[in-house]
Amino acid sequence: MRTFDLSPLYRSTVGFDRLFSMMDGFDAAPGYPPYNIERTGENDYRVTVAVAGFGADELSIESKENTLTIKGGKQTTAEQNGEVLYQGIAARAFERVFQLADYVQVKNAALENGLLHVDLVREIPEAKKPRQIPIGNAQAKPQTLNNNVVENKVAA
Repeated sequence: MRTFDLSPLYRSTVGFDRLFSMMDGFDAAPGYPPYNIERTGENDYRVTVAVAGFGADELSIESKENTLTIKGGKQTTAEQNGEVLYQGIAARAFERVFQLADYVQVKNAALENGLLHVDLVREIPEAKKPRQIPIGNAQAKPQTLNNNVVENKVAA
């Protein structure tokens, strides 16, 4: 249990909403549904969520800005085949939110054997990728333009 209050900081800061939201999320360990996060390649990731008992029509996946939200809700049916003496299979609604890094996009999603697999890929734009800059000589070298030798002048 947290013994300090962050509310005074909310009033005196601007632009740190995401940081405070992450700090508020440390209250309890997430429990339902269980999930795995795997790295499947250099820029490929997979989030696997255990959604046993849920069909594809009862699940929704939403990617917005830097968050991935997976929601599930059972559709209640009035028809039951008898009285349930013990219910160990959870059928409650859930919402699981994952914070994504910049340039991470959802590639596809698949439901198989009670596991929801969401594949992610990090695609960095060319303008943001690091590039090598050749180091030139400090002395200017002559260039050839249309078979004429032109002297380069170094600006001082």
